[in-house]
Parts: sequence; C-alpha cells; structure tokens
Amino acid sequence: MFGVLKKIFAFAGKRKKLLVKSMIVAFVGAVFSALQVVAMMFSLDYIVAGQISKIWFVFSIMLVSIIGRAACSYYSTNAQTETGYFMVAEKRIHIGDRLRYIPMGFFNKNSIGNITAIVTTTLSGIENTAARCLVLVLGGFLNTLALCLMMVFADWRIALLAIVGVLAYLVVTELSQRAAMKTAPARQHAQEGLVAAVLEYIQGMSVVKSYGLEKDNGQTVNVAVDSSSQKALSLEYALAPWMAIRQLVVRVFGVGIILSALYLYAGGILPLSRCLLLLIASFMIYQDLESAGNMSDNLQLLGTSIDQANSIDSTPVMDIDGKELEPEDSSISFQNVGFSYGPRKILDNINLSIPDGTTTAIIGPSGGGKTTLCNLIARFWDVETGSISIGGYNVKDYKLDSLMKNISMVFQSVYLFQDTIENNIKFGCPSASREDVIRAAKDACCHDFIMALPNGYDTVLGENGGNLSGGEKQRISIARAMLKDAPIVILDEATASVDPENEAELQAAIEALTHNKTIIMIAHRLKTVRHADQIIVLSGGHIVQHGTHEELIKEEGIYSNFIAMRQEAISWKLSNNERSQA
Repeated sequence: MFGVLKKIFAFAGKRKKLLVKSMIVAFVGAVFSALQVVAMMFSLDYIVAGQISKIWFVFSIMLVSIIGRAACSYYSTNAQTETGYFMVAEKRIHIGDRLRYIPMGFFNKNSIGNITAIVTTTLSGIENTAARCLVLVLGGFLNTLALCLMMVFADWRIALLAIVGVLAYLVVTELSQRAAMKTAPARQHAQEGLVAAVLEYIQGMSVVKSYGLEKDNGQTVNVAVDSSSQKALSLEYALAPWMAIRQLVVRVFGVGIILSALYLYAGGILPLSRCLLLLIASFMIYQDLESAGNMSDNLQLLGTSIDQANSIDSTPVMDIDGKELEPEDSSISFQNVGFSYGPRKILDNINLSIPDGTTTAIIGPSGGGKTTLCNLIARFWDVETGSISIGGYNVKDYKLDSLMKNISMVFQSVYLFQDTIENNIKFGCPSASREDVIRAAKDACCHDFIMALPNGYDTVLGENGGNLSGGEKQRISIARAMLKDAPIVILDEATASVDPENEAELQAAIEALTHNKTIIMIAHRLKTVRHADQIIVLSGGHIVQHGTHEELIKEEGIYSNFIAMRQEAISWKLSNNERSQA
C-alpha cells in the first residue's frame, strides 16, 4: 500500500508540494476530529461527578473540533482533488508532447487502441480514483491514528491495544495488496484490450458492413468484453477473503477494547467515566479505518494504472541531443542509407543528392520504398545505416521541431482534425491571419467549396473531415502545406483525389507556390513527373534508374514501361470518349 502511495507522490510531479501540504492539514484535521473523544471524556467525568454546570466547556471543545475539522477537511479535500485532476492533465500533456518525439516504429509495434486506452481509460481511472483514495485512505488512517493518540488520555494500555489493532489491520491490508498485485495487471491489460477492440471495430465499420460481417466481426469485441469481465471477477475473488479478514481484525480488537476496559474497571484501575468512554470509543475508533481499508483495494489498480501511464516514458525519444539549427540551404543528401521494417529490408544502400531548389520525382512499384524514403527525410523513422543531411547537417543533429520547420508534407492519406476549417489550414502556421488562410485556400482551389458550407471557414469538420469528400480533404491539406511555406515540400501523390476539373488549376498553383523550393514528389502521373529536374525509380529498396524524363525514356526499364502504360491508358480513355460521343 505504501509503495502505491509513493507512486502517487512521484506521479504528482509539480503538485507534490500541494499533496504534502494537504496531508499535513488532513492530519491536523484528524486531531481536531479526535477532540470529540476528549469532549466525551469531560462529559462523562462531569456527569459522573454531578458537575453538570461545567458542560459548557464540553460544548466549547466540540465547537473547536467541528470548526477545525471542517476547515481542514475543506482545504485538504480540495487540495487532494486538485492534485488528482491536475496531475493527470499534466500527464496527458506530457504524453502528447513525448509522442511527437517517438519514432513511428513505436506506433507500428503498439496498438493505437492501447495508447488510446492509456490516455483515456487508464488516466481517467487515475483521475477519478487517486483523489478519492487519498482522501479516504489517508484520511481514514490519520483519523484512526489521532483517535488512538487521544485515547492515551483515557488509558495508555488500551490506547496501545488500539494501536496494535491498527498495525494488524495494516498487515492484513498489505497482504491484500500483494494478492491484488497478482491479478491487477491482467485486469488492466484486459481493459486496454477492450478499448483497442472497440476502437478497431468502429474504425473498420465501413469494411465490416461492406462484407456483411457485422455479427462475425463483433465476436472480437465480445471476446474482449468477456475477458475484461473475467479478469475483473478474478480480482474481486482474490480480494474477497482479505476483506473478510480485515473486518474480523477490527471486530476482534473492538471486542478486545471492551473487555479490557471492563476488566480494568472491575479491578478498580479504571474509573467509571473512563470505562464508559472506552466502551463508546470501541464502536467508533475503527470506522474510518474500515473505510480506508475498503478503498485501499483500489490502490493496487491505481498503482498498475500509474505504471501503465508511465510506460510511455520508457520509450526512446528521437531528439534528446538535437539542436536548433539553421540549414545552409534546402539541399538533401542520402549517403548509404539502409532501413528495415523488422526483418524486411525496405531501403538498401541508397545514395542520392537533391540540390537546393530542384524538383525530384520518385516513382516505382508498390512496396519499393518511396513513402519510406520521404518519411526518413522528415525523421518519422531513423535510418539504420548511413545518414541523411539537410542543408549540410545530419537530420539527427536537428532538434525535431527545428527540422520540421523546414519541411511541409502532403500525404496521400489526409488527416483533418475535428476543428474549424480555418484552424485545420493554419495548423502548421498558428499565427497566420484569416486573409493568409483565404489566400492559401484560393491557391489550393478550395475557397469556393468552403464558402458554400454553412459557416464558411468557421465550419467545424467532423472526425477526420468526415463531412468532406476525399478531394476536398486533399485540397485542404494542400492549402495547409502552402500556408506553412517551408523550403522543402514533400508531396505524396498530392493530386490523387482531386477532381479532374480542378487538377490543372491546382497543379499550376502548386508549381507557382513551390517556386525556388526543394520539391520531392511521389507520383504516378506522366504530367506530374515529366518536368521534374530528376526522376528516381525505386524498386526492391534500390535506385534502379536515375535521370531526367528525356534520359530515362530512352532506356529499357521500369520508367519507359511506366510511360508506355500511362500513354496507353490515356489513349484508351480517349477512344472510349470518342466511342461514347459517336
């Protein structure tokens, strides 16, 4: 139990001092609460002695006890609750910041559902449980300890017996915690698995429906639900015997206090008023302790949740030694670069020079490493062998924020945030004005459809831009990259989802706004690649062809075959259009 409390203190971070203050105030409040024992002692003394006129003194003690306890309880409860909520809020921000610097391979090896479970379910559990545990567990033990200390005024021997009862209760509670330790991690893991299964099921709903597998696919979620409930029951079964033993301990020592008080009174050692006081105290001394013990069963779950939340801190970050660097230019150099996804080699001994202000087109068969090569420039992953330099500096020498200031990326798979269109466009440039946003939107050919929406640029998009078409989302992402105005622009088939009537405009806008910038584009369209300064053909993780369109079209290989297939596709479309007109 104390180990978990230690974890809470460590987890509290900046709020640790506030937590310590709350505990000190809580103990003072427990002392004020225990003054009721002193008040009862004087009451019984006055009643037995027939000094009823002095009863006002008892009321004075009770008044001090009530006011002092209320004030201390107000401060300590608020402080502990504030600690619980704010330390979790700070942890969420910390995790969000850390995820920015973690290699993308981490997300390949770890289910997004597990990460989601940590940030939502796990941290919500800490948020809701930590404060209550601190208030009830610490408050319960402190109140009981204060009562035991006050009982010294009645009889030190019985006070010592009461303290032994507290120690025995703590021993049983610690054994209970150890029993929970064996099953709590499995229960936590099952809970995270449930979140992951539900998230995957919802995200894949379109695929599930398209194949008519709603019932079959739901079995995965059912298994996760059953597993979570079974692990929760296992935890309860493990704790149930210890709950009974704890109750037995407080009952035995409560009876022990009664019998001891009667024995000492019968022997003439204890006066009647003290005997009556101890008889009454025996029924109330362990009440707060029982509440604390019952809540302590949640401590092991809380400790497991804290461990799980802290697990992300054990992942390596990518720019611990990075510096704020200003590149000499926007040239890019690959030197003997190698990279693998697990055992599968994706890029092997890549050597490539991309001069400042030039356009490089990358083509090749699926799985050849095109997107991986671009992602390595942005340091989404780190190279395994060799190095990549931008502006004369190794990308590993840059602090990640400093590196990304120089790069704008437009992905084939667009992600838009559940926010206004304006905020989505200026995501990479938060200080941009509305006029800047509109200018970028017009250049990206999306101003007209934005103005047609109910609230224009203030329209809040659904999750991942769910209320926009694929082409509209693509154009929003292009406007976002244009507004950032970075010297290096990476386009992953940027015009793939754009309507044909807007493609010419958009292509002209991209060419105008990327003038004098270093462009790397992954493309499959002839008009996109033929004007590039250099064309790279990637296949099997190797550069198999390298040159201009005029040079490569004359060679036998992937590029000439690529051009031939594209020209055949164009002629097929023309002939079909002619046939339909006829």
